[in-house]
Amino acid sequence: MPSPTRSGRAPAGGPPLLEPGPIESVLKELLPLRQQEVSQPGQSPARRQLEAALHRYHYLGYRSRVGHNLQYWVWDRLERPLAAVVLGAPAWQCAGRDRWIGWSVPQRARHLAGIVNNTRFIIFPWVRVPRLASHILSQVSRRLRQDWQAKYRQPLWLVETFVDRQRFAGTCYRAANWIGLGPTRGRGRQGPAGRLSTPLKDVYVWPLQRDFRRYLNPLEIPIP
Repeated sequence: MPSPTRSGRAPAGGPPLLEPGPIESVLKELLPLRQQEVSQPGQSPARRQLEAALHRYHYLGYRSRVGHNLQYWVWDRLERPLAAVVLGAPAWQCAGRDRWIGWSVPQRARHLAGIVNNTRFIIFPWVRVPRLASHILSQVSRRLRQDWQAKYRQPLWLVETFVDRQRFAGTCYRAANWIGLGPTRGRGRQGPAGRLSTPLKDVYVWPLQRDFRRYLNPLEIPIP
C-alpha cells in the first residue's frame, strides 16, 4: 500500500487512503464513537479501505476474509478513523476454551458455529487515547449478535480471541471484563504433539448471553 498523501487518496483504482494525524486526547472528548460494519454488500469501497489499512498497520497483515465475518470501522465524533475490528470463524479446537465450555467433541462439532473469533483488532498507531480499546470492545460486543443474526440468520453465544503474549498483555480485554482462560499449547493446526509450533497465546472469551452453555453444550437425549 502506498504511503499516505495529503490528498488522502490512493492512486487511480485503489481504495482511499487514511490521512493519519496524531490523536492524543481523553476518551470523553472523542465520544460518541461510530462503528460502521462494512462486510455487507454495497460497502465495497469502505471494506477495501479497511482491508488496506489492516494490511498496512496490523502486525499480522491482512488478506480479504473468506467465510462468515464482520468488519468494523470505528470513528470518533469528528469522523476520524480510530480503529478496526474483524470477527470471523472460531478455532476448531482450543483445549482451555473447550474445557471451560464443558462440551464434548460431538457437541463442539455441532455447535461451534455459535462462537465467533475476534481475529483482528487494531487501534491505529497515530491514536493515543487511554481506555479507548476497552471501550471499543464493549461497544462492538453489544451489537455483535444483532449484526451476525441480520447477516447470516444464525445466533451467536460467545466471542473468543487469542492474544500473542510475546507482544501484548491483553490489558484491554481484561479492562472490558473478558474472561482469561490461560495460554494455548503453542501448537498450530498441523503442529506436532508435545512441540511448540506457534507462539503461545492467551485465550480470552466474552459470553454474549448469560446462559450461553445451555446452547453450546445442551443436554442430549440418546436416540434408542
